[in-house]
Parts: sequence; C-alpha cells; structure tokens
Amino acid sequence: YSRPFSGSKQAVSLSEIGQFFDLSLRYLEHAIDANKRPDHLYHAYNLMTPESGDKISISRLSEMLEGQVAVLSSKYLSARDAVLLLDSLKKSKLFRPDQYSYLLYPNKDLPGFLEKNNVPAAAVAQSALLTQLVSDGNVDIIEKDIDGVHHFNGNFKNANDLNAALNELAKTKYAPLVEKDKNRVLQIFEDIFNHKAFTGRSGTFFGYEGLGSIYWHMVSKLLLAVQECCLKAAGEGESEEVIGRLIAHYYEINEGIGVHKSPSLYGAFPTDPYSHTPAGKGAQQPGMTGQVKEDILSRFGELGVLVKNGRLHFNPCLLRKSEFLGEAQIFEYIDVHQEHRQLPLEKGSLCFTCCQVPVVYSLATENSLTLIHKNNALTTSDDLTADENNSLKIFERTGDIVQINVQIKPSMLK
Repeated sequence: YSRPFSGSKQAVSLSEIGQFFDLSLRYLEHAIDANKRPDHLYHAYNLMTPESGDKISISRLSEMLEGQVAVLSSKYLSARDAVLLLDSLKKSKLFRPDQYSYLLYPNKDLPGFLEKNNVPAAAVAQSALLTQLVSDGNVDIIEKDIDGVHHFNGNFKNANDLNAALNELAKTKYAPLVEKDKNRVLQIFEDIFNHKAFTGRSGTFFGYEGLGSIYWHMVSKLLLAVQECCLKAAGEGESEEVIGRLIAHYYEINEGIGVHKSPSLYGAFPTDPYSHTPAGKGAQQPGMTGQVKEDILSRFGELGVLVKNGRLHFNPCLLRKSEFLGEAQIFEYIDVHQEHRQLPLEKGSLCFTCCQVPVVYSLATENSLTLIHKNNALTTSDDLTADENNSLKIFERTGDIVQINVQIKPSMLK
C-alpha cells in the first residue's frame, strides 16, 4: 500500500518478457518437483514459519485433492507420471469407495473435548515462567486442574490473546521470567493448538464441505485435468498402454460424478446440482455451482472438439463407440437464426451442436470432414480440421455453415 502502482507506462521488449517467462517456468517446475511426495502425490500447501537467526522452517499440510488437480492441469507431468499420480490417488485416503469418488481432504477423527488444551507436564517443566505461575496458583496464563492436567487460559482465542496476557504479566514481579520465556510459552501454545495449520471448516466441521465431504466442483476439476492429460498424451504419441490407463482413470472419475448415479446412492435427483456430499449423508446444498462449467468443457473434450490456431478441429480419441446410435432418430436443435430444426440421423451416427451448427459423426473407413454451406456448396478436408476462414464463420454464427459432417475411423474411438 505504501508503494502503489504509479499509473505510468513504459515499453518492455519481447525478449525481456520471454526471459521473465522462462525464469518463472524454471521456478514453477522446481517447486513442482520439490513438492512431490514419496507416494507420487504432490503437496498442495506448505507452511512457512520464521525461526530465530533469519531462518524459515517448512511444514506440510495433509494431502489435498486440489493439489493433485493443480499439478495435473499444469501439463508439466509426463503421461507416465500422471498415471502414477492417479494410481496413487485411488489408493490414498482421499478416495471414498461408497461414492466411488474423491474427498477434498482426508477424513480424520477429531479429539474429544477433554483431550483438547492439555499441556504436557514436560512442556510446563521446560518453562520457568509456567512452573512458577503454577506454583503460585496464578491462572492468568495456565492452570492445573484437580486431575493434575495443565491447561492454557480458556479465554485465549489465539496467540494474540496469550501475547497480550504475557505483556500484562511483564508489568508484574514475573517480568524477568516473561522476558526469558515469552517465546518458549508462545511456542508451547502453538504446539498444542497448531493454529498455523488451521484450514477452517474442512478440518473441524462435519457438514458444509467439512470432514469426510466430497466437494463436487473439485471432482469435476479433476475430471477436466485428467482429460487434458489424456489429450496431451495422445498428441505426444504416447504408448497405447499409457493412454489407455489415463482414459480408464478419466471414465472412472466420470462415473463417480452424481449424474451417473442412482437417486438412492446420490441422495438426490442425479440431474440436480449439489455442492457436496458429507460422510453418512446424501448430496447437500443444492445450487448451480461452478461444477457445470467443467462438466460442459469435459463433454466437449470427449466429443473431440478442439480449437487450434483459430481453426476448428475434431479428435474424438476419448469418445466411446457405445455412444453412437443403435437406431435411427430425429435430432432437434435451435439454429443460429433461433429457428427450431429437425435433422434425421441414421443408425451408427452421433450428433451435437457447435455454435448452433449441427455436427454429425459417422463411422467410415477413412477420416474426412465436410462443411455444408447454406448454398449447398461443400468444403472437404481429410485431417478433420476446418480452415481458418470457415472456422471463423462457425464461431461468429454467420449462418453460412449449416452442417458439419465428420467421418471417423472406428480405430480412433474407445
């Protein structure tokens, strides 16, 4: 706040920006490598604690689903490393078998009331101040109960309250002991309560995305991240075995999401959006969460709709043959002129819209792409990519392209 943005601007060369990005990537990649756990998962959060002598100590929080999503989305991992991570994730404390999905944080047993705020006698003995206060019967900081167990003052909410009490004590006969032991007492307090690792409701509540809860938006983020890994592996020519394992993980995660479940298992209508599913309950907190965004993106990814360098491209390497029609049907849609249309589909085809233009997939011996213009002219391509000009017409919904036919070799599908 003391040094805000000036508002003035100056030119920066592309080479300088490039160097900055290169350096940033080196540090980011180093951080990813440094946070890899022995079980192939990745630390999500680290806690930095200033120590005496200008030192900083690092401690870890527990494994978290969002950390695994972040590293998968970074596209830094090789396909094989992504498989190792996903294999480990399914074996980890984050996997919840009853819902066949993943927790935001590992579940844990909270200590009972009588187990909290118990200061070990050995810790008290290390502090001359605490020892003297107990001996004198002074309960400003610490108190010994009838069972001989020591407790910090129950009015303290955090270390700031303790620090204030120590400052008041420093005005009394205990001043020399406070000066000597203040930092030690504060450290004992932190050792007991571990406030620096407090994560809010996720570590203390049982509902509202708390302990044992699946947070569905993060599961959908995981789904999209794994899909990105699948497409990256396919684009880099990874082995069929590695790609197959990634795709298997993708569809397992997909099957665990609510829309594919029975109402009895989901605990609600599967097509309704819910925020989370606590342990021992069905889906809770209805509402249109951000999950819908990832699910829509994932579905377009399954269909193989990609945009590369401004050109519309189709690569349905994740699409399953079982999704193609078993019998002829009528496909209904709203075109770019907001008019209701019907399109007859043959058995063995599949249809969806892209920018309100129907895209018809059908199986064939060779790959090909055909754009049907409003004047019935055809534009064809054998690499399943529309040229930049026609792609722009589709994106801008000009109405010039009225249908896209994509013929796909069965070997491309799963």
